Amino acid sequence: MDTTETTKTTNPPEATAITTPAPGATKASYRRLHAVAPGLSVCAIAVLAALAIGRLIPTVSVLLIAIVLGAVLRNLIRLPAVLDPGFKVAAKTLLRAGVVLLGLQLLLGDILGLGAGMILVVVGIVGIGILGTLLLGKWMGITPTQRLLIACGFSICGAAAVAAVDGVIETEDEQEVITAIALVVIFGTLMIPFIPFAAGLLGLSGQQGGMWAGGSIHEIAQVVAAGGALGGAALGVAVIVKLARILMLAPVMAVISIRRRRSMSGTDSTLRRPPVMPLFVLGFIVLMLIRSTGIIPGAVLDVAQVGQTALLAAAMFALGTGVHLKSLRTVGLKPFALAAASTVLVAGTSLIGILLVG
Repeated sequence: MDTTETTKTTNPPEATAITTPAPGATKASYRRLHAVAPGLSVCAIAVLAALAIGRLIPTVSVLLIAIVLGAVLRNLIRLPAVLDPGFKVAAKTLLRAGVVLLGLQLLLGDILGLGAGMILVVVGIVGIGILGTLLLGKWMGITPTQRLLIACGFSICGAAAVAAVDGVIETEDEQEVITAIALVVIFGTLMIPFIPFAAGLLGLSGQQGGMWAGGSIHEIAQVVAAGGALGGAALGVAVIVKLARILMLAPVMAVISIRRRRSMSGTDSTLRRPPVMPLFVLGFIVLMLIRSTGIIPGAVLDVAQVGQTALLAAAMFALGTGVHLKSLRTVGLKPFALAAASTVLVAGTSLIGILLVG
């Protein structure tokens, strides 16, 4: 008997199926990669440019630079549609990954070291800031989604909070997300020189000025810039207070998600309901807890911080490419007025709380 024929007749067809990759799955993955590669490549180049500019101008946030680069590029040249899939991945997936890595900046021991009084002040800043901004926005006639994005962005941690809210509620109008982030950039940047100047006029100590900066300014990079202007002692406490505000991201997102689920009850059962705790927020909490154990080497934390900055910068650039100056003009003055009011509310709540705590 021919041994070749024996092998052919006894070899089960299933064995070949196990060892051979599914052609459809491979082609789908390739098509997906091919679709997002151009946009992600442009984002990577933009991140490198933003980091380089950030080194030359260290007082300016890399995220601010990235979103400005995106907006300038969008409004100066006609970007090809082939870039859009990669931009969408950067604006959603990469941004959420950056939020997860943000957890590695938090050290529970440092936050608890602020004391019970200051921790209550931070909770008050976030709670009063969000509720007050929502009420003001409703009174101004601003859409529920827009006022929620502004409220969380201005009360918690700027663009990362805006992205987190978008990740929970899946905002239908992307222009509302872009507007909220643009407002965070504008008003947070204006607060960098204002807080040190006002702290001097009010006669605040370095520590009080640092607490006020951390309790009132939107982005952590903006807090660092203002804290540095106030002095070395102020910078340290400013960052810790800001990180305490960032810690509020998890419970606030959980509340928003639960309310979102309740609002969807009784609606079309095919609609996807958000989880009680979004996965990227859970990852944020897990990394924060791991960081607090002290088992992560400093070198790893340094690399993670660079990675977090790069991911968020890529997302900001992608969102910046959605900024059309003509469409921003149609937004109107109401969101700007709400952003200004929210800034005053958060800064005022922070100052009163700090003066009461001492």
